[in-house]
Amino acid sequence: MKIADIEIENSLILAPMAGVTDLPFRLLCRRMGAGLLCMEMVSAKAIHYRNRNTAALMAIDPAEHPVSLQLFGREPELMAEVAASIEEHPFDILDINMGCPVPKVVNNGEGSALMKEPELAEKIVRSITKAIKKPVTAKIRKGFDEAHVNAVELAKRLEDAGAAAIAVHGRTREQYYSGKADWDIIRQVREAVSIPVIANGDIDSPQAAAACREQTGCELLMIGRAVEGNPWIFREIAAFQSGGSIPPRPSLPEIKAMIREHAALMFEKKGEYIGIRELLKHVAWYLAGFPGAAKLRKTACEMEHEEDLEALLDSLTLPS
Repeated sequence: MKIADIEIENSLILAPMAGVTDLPFRLLCRRMGAGLLCMEMVSAKAIHYRNRNTAALMAIDPAEHPVSLQLFGREPELMAEVAASIEEHPFDILDINMGCPVPKVVNNGEGSALMKEPELAEKIVRSITKAIKKPVTAKIRKGFDEAHVNAVELAKRLEDAGAAAIAVHGRTREQYYSGKADWDIIRQVREAVSIPVIANGDIDSPQAAAACREQTGCELLMIGRAVEGNPWIFREIAAFQSGGSIPPRPSLPEIKAMIREHAALMFEKKGEYIGIRELLKHVAWYLAGFPGAAKLRKTACEMEHEEDLEALLDSLTLPS
């Protein structure tokens, strides 16, 4: 499969998620079979003004490719300038965020607020595609709210502006992540444009992935919140798609090994002090469903050192 000239070994894409899809987690998802990795979104203004925190967000490991870097902003000229300034950075695809629903982004007219300004959204993509040679994609939503469902119109505009692919989350901004994703609007977008359309929303199992492909007609599937604490979902969907049986859910030793590998990558890339603190939410996700999960999460949130993590993992058992 390809997005422009970038080859993707399978149809499964890790969604860009702020505070989740950092370098360590992306490497785990690659090992589990993700075909394309998407990075956390980065502010075009932050890059322009050389914010010291952006360098870490933009770090890429050679083992990640292909990988997509995601920008957000609302100023076409500035975003094009920034895109050109970072084009030599080793990402394969540049994605433009037009779907983030959080207030601090939307209130600045960025993220999903751009769904309300399709002319501006089109201008942003057109400016960037003229400024760089790497493929430019966009991630949008169904619309800003149910009264303004315009994913099809916007997708046509972005294709005309030079977008190489479009990811569509089947919810409005007002829904955030609640309710059911509308896969039919994704199908409508796929039928309206000739570039690849990536389906996103409620793809949380191999069966859901198959159902989404059938309903939308999309080959490319983007996995978001279902991967939190569950990077195994990529290997499970891939096995099901290839006609094989779904691998069994990870055993307790596998879960412990994954947490340890995740921790080791965190400590290597970020140091123990930051790594252990950023690992906390991931550990809570990994342990969801365990007996006494609430107590385990409380213990996890009190970890400060690698030894604390080892003590927690040593204490984990399944009921006999």
